[in-house]
This record gives sequence, C-alpha cells and structure tokens, in this order.
Amino acid sequence: MARLAVLVAVLLCASVRAVLYTTPEQIHLALGGSPSELVATWSTFNATDSVVEYGTTSLSMRATGSSSVFVDGGSLHRSQYIHRVTMTGLQAGQRYMYHVGSDVEWSALFFFTALRSDAAWSPRFALYGDMGNVNAQSLPRLQSETQQGAYDAIVHVGDFAYDLDSDNAQVGDEFMRQIESIAAYLPYMTCVGNHEYAYNFSNYKARFSMPGGDGQGMFYSFDLGPVHFVAVSTEFYFFLEYGLAQVQRQFKWLENDLEMANKNRAERPWIVTFGHRPMYCSNNDHNDCTRSESIVRLGIPFLGLYGMEKLFYDHGVDLMFWAHEHSYERMWPLYDRKVYNGSTKAPYTNPGAPVHIITGSAGNRERHDGFVKNPQPWSAFRNSDYGYTRMQVFNSSHLHLEQVSDDKGGQVVDAMWLIKDKHGPYPARSAGQGVASKPAENEAAR
Repeated sequence: MARLAVLVAVLLCASVRAVLYTTPEQIHLALGGSPSELVATWSTFNATDSVVEYGTTSLSMRATGSSSVFVDGGSLHRSQYIHRVTMTGLQAGQRYMYHVGSDVEWSALFFFTALRSDAAWSPRFALYGDMGNVNAQSLPRLQSETQQGAYDAIVHVGDFAYDLDSDNAQVGDEFMRQIESIAAYLPYMTCVGNHEYAYNFSNYKARFSMPGGDGQGMFYSFDLGPVHFVAVSTEFYFFLEYGLAQVQRQFKWLENDLEMANKNRAERPWIVTFGHRPMYCSNNDHNDCTRSESIVRLGIPFLGLYGMEKLFYDHGVDLMFWAHEHSYERMWPLYDRKVYNGSTKAPYTNPGAPVHIITGSAGNRERHDGFVKNPQPWSAFRNSDYGYTRMQVFNSSHLHLEQVSDDKGGQVVDAMWLIKDKHGPYPARSAGQGVASKPAENEAAR
C-alpha cells in the first residue's frame, strides 16, 4: 500500500512538471481560392482547436479549421500539429486585425490588408529564393518594408532554412519563426527547391498551404491583379526516385493551366512563372543551368520528354523567375539559347521570347555563387550582392522590376521595364534582333 502511494505521488509530480505546448507559432498567410480568402497556417506542439478571430475594428469574426499531425522523418521523429484555417468574405482594401489559436491560448495580434479580386490594379511583390536560418541577410530589410506596407505579396522561389528538416526539423521550426514577421502580414507564396528534398519533400508539403494544383504546394497557380502566376516544381526532374509520375502529372496540369490562362488573357494578360532551378545561368558551378542540355529546359535525359521551355514559349509566358544560384542575373529575352530582343534600343519592349530572372541571393549559410568570366550573349546583367527583387505590375502593358542590394543599404542596382502591347504565343521571327553588342554588365560579381 505504501509503495502504491509513493507511485501515485511520483506520477502526480511528473504530470505537474509536464510542459504543455499550446502556444501558436510559425504563423503565416497564403492566398486561398481567391484574393478574398486568406489561409492562416501555424503550429502547436500539443493538440488544440484551430481558430482565427479577425475583423476590421474588433475581433468580431471567427473562422474554424482543422489540424493534422506532422511527424518529421528524422531520428527523433519529432511531431507537431499544423493548423489551417481559411478566412473568407474579406473586403478588398480593408485592413484586418487577427489572432490565431484557440480558447486554450491565442497568438499575438497581427494585421493584413485584404486584396482586390479584380484585375484592374497594380500589385507589388518582393521575390527571392535561397534564404536560410543562418545568414538570412535580406530578412531585416524585408521585415521592415513588409510591415510598412511596401508589398501585397511575397514569392519565395524555393530553398528554405537550409534545411527545413535539419536537426530533426528544429532548423525548420526556427526558420518559420523567423519569417513570421513577414509571412503573418501578407500572402507568402512559395515553390519547392532542392533543399526541401528530404523524406519526399515532407517538411515543405506539411508547412505551407498553397491553393489548388496538386494540393501539396508542389505545383499550383493563382491570379493577382493583371497577372496569372504559375508555380512549378523543378525538383521532380532531379529526384526521380520519388517517381516519374509526378513529372507527368505536373506537365499535364501545366498544359491545361496555361491553355486556360491564354483564354483569359483579356482579363489577366500577364503570365508569370516561378520555379527553383533555372534553365539558364552564367555561374561558375556545375548546376543544371550551366549545361546546354538543361533538364529543366529540355526534359528527361535521353527521352526528351516534359521539357518546360517549349511549353512556356508556346503559351506565351512573359516572365520566368528562378533561384538556386546564390546571385542575381537578368537575361535578354531568350528562347532555345537565342536572344529575341524587341529592338536594339528597347530590348524589353515587345520582345520575341520570355524574360528570365534569377533571384537567389537572399542569404544563407552557403553564401554566394560566383560567375564565369565570359558569359553567353543572352546574359544581360549579373550581381552577387545579397538582396532580392521587387516587381510592380502597373497595368496590362507595363511591368517594372528592380533588384535591391542589401550589401549597399537597399540601393537599387538593376532595373528594367517589360513592356508588351500584346500578350500571347510568340510570333515567328528571326533570332538575334537587338542582341547586345557588349558583354553582360557585372556589378560586385565574385
């Protein structure tokens, strides 16, 4: 009897000392099925309800969702509850406050501005890839600009945390806490990169909530302002141990999505894609984009199937964003390794091919990638500073890009206008029109 009493006392003491992890953390937003919907995603380490309270002047609206248990594939098999709740009926232009959690515990208060669903406005974006937990140099500037209302959405072009699964996913948890100061205030749209490959990209699939597509954020599309955005997984081509079927499914989906987007170009004239590994680059490593037979560009080796470049060209994609290379590079309008400038004086006015931008210099533990000394004629400008890209789509014909150098205190080190009087499949024309007569400009190229 005495032993039983001691055992009960020990168990009671242990239960008192147990830590309850119900605090919502790693909060981030993404677009839902339309800009009038936002999906809030967050984590807790114990089970709770999934609730968002929100409103314009008070927390008078309430939305509920669900959670799922995510178990990391590392040796500790750490688990967490990932919650998803959709806020609906948001009124464009209204500023909302919100918090997430449950009646057990709530997060701090955040805010966002609801986006317009129509095409007749000029959305502003920050775009970058390859941001890590360590050496995320661009993050403080992005935090400040985001909270001052400089952007309507963020696009993260693959490679998170370095890596989401590292140290039994504790690096991923800390990275998601780091970006909360951006991602809790506006839609944080993503695509997958090679650093997310572990356990069949399970950390990426579990942590982010992208709309439509394959339902796992590996490929999907959304409309914002006059732009139809398309997110793709370049990683399907490099991790075939997870199956060739994923390449096939994405390609079929892309054909259908781009066909529908072209039918809707009167309303959403711009088509902008983003994927992690670029088709072209002039870096001095041995990545896919340094090869003339790029797998992303031309498809599965020896089979020549599912290459993206011809598909994007045939459907008149206007602009492609990439990352992977830890640098910034702007190309001349380009298809099949040939330049199709609009003219010598105005290369980006009515060009004959898509424009490629590499924006992978946000900052991570691997630091910079260098450049070859003599790039190919299709390379227009290169920069190795830490930084990110800004984009504003002004209307159906004018789109502006600029590259921000964090090394230079926020200075814009490159800028261009992409001007198109007509959108759609590119007309047949001779290559080489307006090709630059000088090598690519280099600033801080290492």
